[in-house]
Amino acid sequence: MNRLLATALAAFLAAGTARAAEIAPAVVFDMGGKFDKSFNEGVHNGAEAFSKASSIPVREFEPQNDTQREQALRNFARRGQNPIIAVGFNQASAVKAVAAEFPKVSFVIIDAVVEAPNVESVLFREEQGSYLAGMMAAMKSATGKVGFVGGMDVPLIRKFACGYVQGARAVNPKVEVLQNMTGSTPSAWNDPVRGAELTRSQIERGADVVFHAAGATGIGVLQAAADAGKYGIGVDSNQNHLHPGHVLTSMVKQLDVATRTTLEAARAGTWKPGTQVLGLAEDGVGLAFDENNAPIVTAEMRERVAKAKADIVAGRVAVHDSMSDNSCPQ
Repeated sequence: MNRLLATALAAFLAAGTARAAEIAPAVVFDMGGKFDKSFNEGVHNGAEAFSKASSIPVREFEPQNDTQREQALRNFARRGQNPIIAVGFNQASAVKAVAAEFPKVSFVIIDAVVEAPNVESVLFREEQGSYLAGMMAAMKSATGKVGFVGGMDVPLIRKFACGYVQGARAVNPKVEVLQNMTGSTPSAWNDPVRGAELTRSQIERGADVVFHAAGATGIGVLQAAADAGKYGIGVDSNQNHLHPGHVLTSMVKQLDVATRTTLEAARAGTWKPGTQVLGLAEDGVGLAFDENNAPIVTAEMRERVAKAKADIVAGRVAVHDSMSDNSCPQ
């Protein structure tokens, strides 16, 4: 049992033995929709699992533009929803403003830090999981060229790319990593046509494995790679099943477990503000292996990745976080 799951189970058991708090949770998703098969959907799955186990409904809102985020957070708070989960770094300013207006409401923001006495910030060490994805890509590549397609061009997505490059070069110092970002606005998370175009361009330049960190745009990335007989790498949720035999692996963020854990803590009365950072040591990030990618992943690949994970957790291998100084080792 991984540590996040163990935490979730402990919270669930505590909720059964302690006096359960009266909660009315809500989620405001990021752009791209809750069924993006990636980032948003991981949170939705965690909320749904909590709801089924507790019989407590979780209200949800899918914004269609930037202004709706703050409106949704404020409307939920006015209506007594508590706690309220804001999905994505783009909601940081909205959470900061609304949390100040409603100091008795608990807020959770994923992928950003908001320092306030009623806000919990949940971060992930994406660079660590992406490092392992880069290793997988370089081990699988027959051309010595691999690709990366990001969504919105922001430091968080550059963080994925930097970890990916480091892992690929740990396997093959001469590997070439082709990189493209989809755009500079939130619409970059929901443009699978553009994702497919960028992927085909990278494949034409020699890439035979392409990793995406692009939300719903990544559906186009994985489709284009599969259509070309190449390999894609999924992100956030396990996307191996989308194109069995052509999705090499998925760099998973345990968004579902983190979501359910924080809701169980709120129900048990043990929720607290502050920042938690989930990496390989906490099983907050990792790679997905299942029946869908088993035929294309060798035992040697899995062994090398397992050793690298152990080395990172033990501190023998350091993965640079590009958000710490806005740089990436070359």
